[in-house]
Amino acid sequence: MYPFVRMLKEMWKYRNAAPLGLTEPHVSHHICWPWDLDIWVELNNGRTLTLYDLGRIPMAQRTGLIPILKAERWGITVAGNTTRYRRRVRMFQRVEMVSRLIGWDARFFYMEQSMWRKGECTSHMLLRSAFTDRNGIVPSARVIAALGHDGPSPALPDWVNAWIGADADRPWPPERP
Repeated sequence: MYPFVRMLKEMWKYRNAAPLGLTEPHVSHHICWPWDLDIWVELNNGRTLTLYDLGRIPMAQRTGLIPILKAERWGITVAGNTTRYRRRVRMFQRVEMVSRLIGWDARFFYMEQSMWRKGECTSHMLLRSAFTDRNGIVPSARVIAALGHDGPSPALPDWVNAWIGADADRPWPPERP
């Protein structure tokens, strides 16, 4: 089940936090609860992706995006991601999550998120998202303008561009075996 109560807690917790610039990191802290575990008694890989929502949505709130979403009747959709899992997170362990927007292109926004425990990165995700309305994807320039930003995207790192290129070469739809 989606962690609605935890999301509400995060939104409440950061409701009066200092605003963030568009590419500034949002830092939050989370606990691995028993219902986040897999059969190996560690943070489930799928749940990790869900918990990353607990960083992205408050980050959007702090950048001023939430009122714009409501006013424009826009939604946000995940259009792809890649995640590296490197360290186990066990029950009741605390993690620090860092979420930030890296940049954007004509259609998509690219964010990176990481979880940290005792100075070591436990997982790192690159996420591509799009803003949508009833007509489909909203051009990134329109979203950026609504946020009051008038500059170009920061240059995307080479590893992000490589992922974008590799994903573009991936066949869609996949061949059915």
